[in-house]
Amino acid sequence: MYRTFTFSFALLFLFACSWVQLTSEGRTVRLATESEVANCSRIGTTTSATTSRLLVVERGGGTVQGELVTLARNEAGLMGGNTIVAGSTIEGGRQQFIVYRCP
Repeated sequence: MYRTFTFSFALLFLFACSWVQLTSEGRTVRLATESEVANCSRIGTTTSATTSRLLVVERGGGTVQGELVTLARNEAGLMGGNTIVAGSTIEGGRQQFIVYRCP
């Protein structure tokens, strides 16, 4: 019984963890909506990818979404952008983002 509980707790902990860290470049980038970037210059796109399942169990949608946004913010910062907008939905742990430079 104790082993089962410990194993279940360890799996729950792993599924909730995020291994993606926000970089100093990524800290200057925000997530916005299409309507918020009307006066911005489009720089390009980036595609983020992370693990959507561990072994045979799907990871939580919020954790995956958070990692994808963090990865996109990091990449947008390196591209010289300061704003990202989701360009697609999440499919298989991947999502495209449009990178903008806003005043």
